[in-house]
Amino acid sequence: MSSRKFFVGGNWKMNGNKESLEELMTTLNTASLNDETEVVCGAPSIYLDFARSNLDARIGVAAQNCYKVAKGAFTGEICPAMIKDCGADWVILGHSERRHVFGESDELIGEKVAHALESDLSVIACVGEKLEEREAGTTDEVVFAQTQVIAENVKDWGMVVLAYEPVWAIGTGVTATPEQAQEVHEKLRAWLRTNVSEEVADTLRIIYGGSVTGANCKELASQEDVDGFLVGGASLKPEFVDIINARA
Repeated sequence: MSSRKFFVGGNWKMNGNKESLEELMTTLNTASLNDETEVVCGAPSIYLDFARSNLDARIGVAAQNCYKVAKGAFTGEICPAMIKDCGADWVILGHSERRHVFGESDELIGEKVAHALESDLSVIACVGEKLEEREAGTTDEVVFAQTQVIAENVKDWGMVVLAYEPVWAIGTGVTATPEQAQEVHEKLRAWLRTNVSEEVADTLRIIYGGSVTGANCKELASQEDVDGFLVGGASLKPEFVDIINARA
């Protein structure tokens, strides 16, 4: 197993209210969590302060998105400085729902990554192919192109986690097999070795997202190049504890 610290992110998406999230956070705060795993919860922006105030300090908090500049006439947006002001240290950028529901381009995501990192906010940067792209055999091409734009905007890779999220496996109940996940993670690491550096390829955490559950997490976690998970629906359930402890 690699020396890279296992990383589990929970993406709550547009779910929950104060009552249900408080219950979830109490479960996490009182659970026995693997000390060797870094845990970060992605809260809706309106609950960032609430999440940071209620979660145990050992659990990080992430925003689910942010904009590419520090301030201005951008109704409905939030900036990295606001996220930091709420006590959160992470942001999720490039999630497939931002790309494919809200139409964010690779270029915009790259600009967001650059500004977040310049603002001392760590980034969970997401890449992944759609079903038709996988069926057409263009997975590598799509994922490498997305990663290229992210890489062009990163100066400090120590503040970045790369999340591979096949779009066809998000919220569908279909999970990439451990072999499929490992194959893409391994190729991403090879791409980093060629296009960024040996050190980044060896140290960057590449996590998997796409219908991860308590039932499949251990087998996925056993893959050499899978360094953790970005979890959607299951992060709102008690089984999130089992996923955090997948390597325990």
